[in-house]
This record gives sequence, C-alpha cells and structure tokens, in this order.
Amino acid sequence: MKFVHLSDLHLGKRVNEFSMREDQKYILKEILTIIKDEKPDGVLVAGDVFDHPTPSEEAIQMWDEFLVSLSDKKIPVYVISGNHDSAVRLSDHRTFIEAKGVYISPAYDGTVKMYPLEDEYGKLNIYMLPFIKPFMVRSALSSEEEIKTYTDACRAAIKQMNVDSSERNILICHQFVTGAKTCESEEISVGGLDNVDAAVFDEFDYVALGHLHGKQSVGRETIRYCGTPLKYSFSEKDHKKSLTVVEMGEKGDVKISEIPLVPMHDLREIRGSFEELTSKESYDGTDTSDYIHAVLTDEDDVVDALAKLRVIYPNIMRLSYDNQRTRTHQTVRGAMDVETKSPLELFEDFFELQNNQKMSDEQRDLAIDLIQKIWG
Repeated sequence: MKFVHLSDLHLGKRVNEFSMREDQKYILKEILTIIKDEKPDGVLVAGDVFDHPTPSEEAIQMWDEFLVSLSDKKIPVYVISGNHDSAVRLSDHRTFIEAKGVYISPAYDGTVKMYPLEDEYGKLNIYMLPFIKPFMVRSALSSEEEIKTYTDACRAAIKQMNVDSSERNILICHQFVTGAKTCESEEISVGGLDNVDAAVFDEFDYVALGHLHGKQSVGRETIRYCGTPLKYSFSEKDHKKSLTVVEMGEKGDVKISEIPLVPMHDLREIRGSFEELTSKESYDGTDTSDYIHAVLTDEDDVVDALAKLRVIYPNIMRLSYDNQRTRTHQTVRGAMDVETKSPLELFEDFFELQNNQKMSDEQRDLAIDLIQKIWG
C-alpha cells in the first residue's frame, strides 16, 4: 500500500505579517496534482492543519476544498489534530464526513481511533493519536503508572491501543521526538520538556510525525517528520520542501521516497552592501518577488533602506544589518540568554564558538547521550 504523508499545513498563517493565503492555495493545488499522479491508498495528515485553534473562514474554506478534492478522487484521508489545532473543531461533523472517506481523530479521551485496511500482504492498521500532553492522559486514564513526562503520556496512550506487533501498523502522531532538529517557527518547550523518547514507537512499522518543520527521521528511518509544505521562517531558508511517500510491502518492508515541492514564492536571504544588493548584476536572473530577508553589511545605517530595496524586491519581509556594531550587540545578548538555554543549546553555542562551525548530527547525538547520562 502507498501513502502520502503530510503535516503542518498551518492554513491561515502569516509570516512576518505577510499573508500566506495565495501561497498556501498554490501549494495545495500542487499537492493534489502529485497525489493524482501517485494514486496513493491514503493520505496521512499529522496535525497542525490550521495555524490557530480558531481558524479564519478563508483557512477553513481552503481545507474544505482540499478534502473535497481528495474525496472526489476516492482517496481516503486520515487526519489528527496538532498543538495549533482545536481537536474539537477539527473533528466537527466527523461521523458525517467519514462516509466520504475523511477520517479525523476526535479529541483524546483515553481511546485512539484505529482504521484497519487489507491488501495482498494481510492486515494494515492505521492508529491516529492527536497531540497530547501529560495532564490530558492522566485525566483520561485511570492508570496506576505515573504520568509526568510526555514520554510517559505517549507510552501510556500507546499501551491502551493493544497493538498487535505481528501485523503492519502505522501511527499518525504530533509530538517532539528526542533528537530531532527544530526551527524558530515551532513551539517547543524550553529545555526540551516536551521530548518523547523514540523507543515508545517500537511497535509501529511507520510513524507519520508532525510538529517539526524540517523533514527528518529520528531514531530510525521509519520514524519520520515530513516537514511543512512551505517555508514559514527564515530558519527554514535552506530547507528543500517535499512530499513524503511511504510504500508498505510485507511486514518489515517499508520504502520511503520524496517528491519535491516548488512554491509560488521562495523564502530566501540575500546579503551584501546596499550598493551591491541594488546593482542590476546582483538581482538579474533571480526571482525578485520571492520573500526576502535582506542583510546589509554597511557599517552605517542606510536611510530608508527598506523602502528603497522594496522597489526591486517588493516582498522583503525582514531587513537587518551584519556589521561590527550588530555583532558586538549579539555577543552581549548571547551572554544574557544563558539562563534560558538548555544544556544542549549552551554546548552547541560553545562548540560553534570554539570551532567556527556547527556540530554535526553525529556530534550532536553524542552530546545528547552524554547530557542524558550526566543529568539523568
């Protein structure tokens, strides 16, 4: 069976006060075109459909049109709520729309929806766990087990599912799994208090994750964030957005591939002096309508720089300076941030300062392991 894994649409989002409405409409059409070509057996949507618990009418309309298009193609959709969604609002009219092949998880009440499918290899079960917090699980379950952490909460919720590990099982989940890389546009608890240990997902052949905006696997290849379909912050400027396609063969045979997503407007950074950025040779051949973070290297502020640059780059979202003055300010500010950073973040800062480069994934994993051993 083949599935398309989506998450974090954040419909209705604004980035630096720019509405993403037209960009989101465009990318949803691109996604529908890809789905039409791929002919999957289902679409897995791992939360944060909307950017706010009370989405705008336009955002709801975009979502409705997307679901109707999939329903018309007879492609089932499996949807959970994320931390940005209202689980109750998202699953409104759930019973009615299931008749159209749209399956939306209700708010967590101690049970988890499971939908069984079958093909030539036997049974395949899709479990749908919406975003949960420890207090939600404590209040829903009369468990003797202590539920203090997010790992405790996920472990207890999964235990209630009574998963048959001899069958093929997919979990749709919206949590922050320990070791994953984050972006500035995500809501992550200070110090990593919302971390979930990847080991709680051992019974599942594929875990379709949402919550983090960069595509990545955590722990093993089949525990995967598909990432956002669009860039939602300049920390994502180097991301290559894509759709994740998952093919489930016989038990133990899972193939994962990516299909690139090309946005209507890219989100990118340009850097140089004011004179350099306004020279024709600097922007000739580029898409000047992209969403831009312009970094000026002039030592003195340029009068009305933003207005002048917008003559060439109409969609500038941010203007900043990188010069001796701003670097000195950042050093002082960095010292003030020490109290709010986790041990891992402090060590990463120290490593980059000493080596003039960021830690590799292998070095970061080693640091996480050492920190966990030291701090328990």
